Amino acid sequence: MNRSMRISKVYTRTGDKGETSLVGGARVSKASLRVDAYGDVDELNSIIGLARARLKHGDVDDALGMIQNDLFTLGADLASPSQIEVPRIQPSFVETLEELSDRSLSELEPLKEFILPGGSEAGATLHLARTVARRAERRAVKLSEAEDVNELAIVYLNRLSDLLFILARVVNRREAIPEKMTDFSKRTKKD
Repeated sequence: MNRSMRISKVYTRTGDKGETSLVGGARVSKASLRVDAYGDVDELNSIIGLARARLKHGDVDDALGMIQNDLFTLGADLASPSQIEVPRIQPSFVETLEELSDRSLSELEPLKEFILPGGSEAGATLHLARTVARRAERRAVKLSEAEDVNELAIVYLNRLSDLLFILARVVNRREAIPEKMTDFSKRTKKD
């Protein structure tokens, strides 16, 4: 398996008619389920990069850097039919997310209500990343209903969205920004 890749040219003109190549050479529509799934992972990776640019906490930045690398593996996994040999999400990837979640949760008080996404710029960006991770998970599930998909890819996205929620809360707590609880009474009073 060749793990190094050289990109000598960004534009190739091969996608000008709405198709792209998967690993292995198969041509598919840029609107295919597979391209949607790994496209959402690419978007998620960029949003995590934005969160990192706004962070003040080295340990969270280190965790997010590891996750960004994992997301390239996840993208390759989702971009490749199962018979193609590429790096794939392994159980250890999921275990690492679970360990990070458990460690990070130990800093937080348990939630009693839903919270409003927001807080610091980094915290709010992590909340946004969480929602994109959930969308990527839904797309991966939809892809799995039509084609063979590494089931650990879906598990990874599920754990990642949980971790991003936890990290958003951690960052906001460390920056002394109180969580705002959902107040359903503000809009549910009868006239």
